[in-house]
Amino acid sequence: MKSKINKVVLAYSGGLDTSVILKWLIETYGCDVVAYTANLGQAEELENLEEKAIKTGACKVYIEDLQDEFVSDYIFPMLKANAVYEGGYLLGTSIARPLIAKKQIEIARKEGADAVCHGATGKGNDQVRFELTYLSLDPQIKIVAPWREWEFDSRKSLVAYAKKHKIPVTITKEKPYSSDRNLFHISFEGGILEDPWKEPSEDMYILSVSPEDATDKATYLEIDFEAGIPIAVDGEKENPANLLKHLNNLGGKNGIGRVDIVENRYVGMKSRGVYETPGGTILHNAHRAIESITMDREVMHFRDSLIPKYSELIYYGYWFSPEMDILRKTIDETQKDVSGTVRLKLYKGNCLVVGRKSPKSLYHHDFATFEKDTVYNQKDAEGFIKTNALRLRIHAMKKGR
Repeated sequence: MKSKINKVVLAYSGGLDTSVILKWLIETYGCDVVAYTANLGQAEELENLEEKAIKTGACKVYIEDLQDEFVSDYIFPMLKANAVYEGGYLLGTSIARPLIAKKQIEIARKEGADAVCHGATGKGNDQVRFELTYLSLDPQIKIVAPWREWEFDSRKSLVAYAKKHKIPVTITKEKPYSSDRNLFHISFEGGILEDPWKEPSEDMYILSVSPEDATDKATYLEIDFEAGIPIAVDGEKENPANLLKHLNNLGGKNGIGRVDIVENRYVGMKSRGVYETPGGTILHNAHRAIESITMDREVMHFRDSLIPKYSELIYYGYWFSPEMDILRKTIDETQKDVSGTVRLKLYKGNCLVVGRKSPKSLYHHDFATFEKDTVYNQKDAEGFIKTNALRLRIHAMKKGR
């Protein structure tokens, strides 16, 4: 027995799945449907989206430009933590979900809706990310997840339903994989990529050229940071979204940011994902470099110990959680002096740090030099070594060595 729903806010892209969902919601629940599209720089066609949703039955449509908020309030805080899931994934899809869901809840409140709906499948991570966010922000909200409810089991059955109900969707040849794009990255999974031994075809990639086809001339650039946040490229200050777009362009031309990994989904199975994150890869490397001369050793090592947990919380969908609040505040404390400039060299898939400087640098030439100095007594190292070796000596004596 389905619960009574009066009005639902649907996360709507205008593609086949969400177009069918819109009509299905009206038929199944007899409710009003508000269609909501988040513009996160996905470069999908937003023109005529409102008209399409209205024709399918939506009572109202919201198209929200969230690009600057996405970069400044989600990507940049994640960057400050150097978040990487399982050593390779820079979390481009994961970090988008809490913002999409947050705005969806805000619209639900504004519209007096008693439910929200998403198009994520029952096998993936996104259903968890959306729903944990919904419930964190509105504990009483009703959630509709059609892929866990309806009778459709294939794209073919969705197409048949769309034709039957004259839903205005463009039926194109199915891609041999699925993709998800935003300002930070594009991901590919499923289809031909389900064989982890098979190399992706070159024509799949969108944001980057192959390293072999990249320009033969290296690209040099400088990125300025302030308290862990990138604020300018080559001396030109830009707003967060434009800064990332600029780096995506530079990185893509040089074949930067391709990753092919098999990751552990939160729901339990392993999944192969291929990602392009050109600008994000540049920023990740540059941020690490400016930290290397501005962060205290023990602060850095402590912060690094938090990276796996911070990354898991994003990947699993706990952006709005008490533990993430604590982690974000801790990360912010570590970044107060992470300011300065990093110079990088981009060349055929490589993103190399070739210079770094900061007014808050802890790097001191007089101490670090291998030449003659007057500030460090090398004989002091003897006692330091003996003290640290004491437990090793005792252990060896106990063993009778």
